Amino acid sequence: MKMQDTAIASLESASLGTDMNRIHPEPWLRGTLQSTHPFLAPVLYSLQQAVEDCLAFTDGLTDEETWARPHGVAPVGFHLRHIAGSVERLLTYALGGSLNSGQLEALKHELDSGEPLKDLLAGLQQSLDGAANAIRAMDTARLAESRKVGRKELPATVIGLLVHIAEHTQRHVGQAIVTAKMVRGMNQAGRTDERPA
Repeated sequence: MKMQDTAIASLESASLGTDMNRIHPEPWLRGTLQSTHPFLAPVLYSLQQAVEDCLAFTDGLTDEETWARPHGVAPVGFHLRHIAGSVERLLTYALGGSLNSGQLEALKHELDSGEPLKDLLAGLQQSLDGAANAIRAMDTARLAESRKVGRKELPATVIGLLVHIAEHTQRHVGQAIVTAKMVRGMNQAGRTDERPA
């Protein structure tokens, strides 16, 4: 079952506005994930929460608003693209791989504006669904194994990378939510004072 199914059902059944918790509890409060190791479940809950929050808090944003930079902050579009890319990159390391040229090239273009919101959300969902499937398939006996991260080959472990996937994702979801609220607030006030970063 895709992570987006719960989010889409919620979106179709109610007008979420900006508070999803009024509709149902957060993913970690909906019961245990069947056949999922308890060390992996929190990461999956985090990815599910990210999908739901990104769908809810970007609902109604125009493509122009998605790339707006109020007060010079990074746009919502950047955060959506960065979450998708960073999850894939960090998971590559967790699985014992190295980044390929496509991943490195995509990293250079995360701030490039113009991609429609619907495409950004589709890319986010595809990335997080793929990550969730890979995480579910992990051998939990290998969570303490060492991994090397980045060009400097900094030391990490599989579980350390998974925890970082969860916390890093939530950090950028929060930034996307705040930016979306700023854009909406400025538009409601009739202001357009955007500065380049």
